[in-house]
Amino acid sequence: MQNEFSDGVVARVQQTVLSGMGLVALHSAHFSKVMKLLMGTSMTLKWKHGEHERLWCINPTHPIAQGVPECVELPEEEMYGEYFDMPKPDDVVFAGWFSGSQVFRSGCTFTRGLGRIFYFQPRHEEYPVYHNPQIQRIIVNAVHWCAPMLRRRTLECEAL
Repeated sequence: MQNEFSDGVVARVQQTVLSGMGLVALHSAHFSKVMKLLMGTSMTLKWKHGEHERLWCINPTHPIAQGVPECVELPEEEMYGEYFDMPKPDDVVFAGWFSGSQVFRSGCTFTRGLGRIFYFQPRHEEYPVYHNPQIQRIIVNAVHWCAPMLRRRTLECEAL
């Protein structure tokens, strides 16, 4: 499905993010053309179905973590594991631990140009993760954090 997006559309989305639009990339969006272009890596990782996940809030002072408990239990989830080929995040807000002992940087922030990006791992179409109130809180917080801010787009030199 990712290949259905033309390179022209992907380039326009990239430019819009660089110009200040926020982007919340959920679950398998890590492997989208847009994320690969914005991150500059393959965005590959390990995965398998049907594990219990403990989603740990490891940066509780970050705005995306506001109102979120220290640990969110997800009884069944698609496991994503390291090594995850992504660039160093600005912040890692959440880390996942899976019942098979894998760990994963599950909630990461990035800045590209004037745009803010939040990548969030939990979710798979087979599991009702988005019905969890804590996961909903994280996504709402991420949307607010990623929202464009009024910023000066150009710097101008003024004569004194």
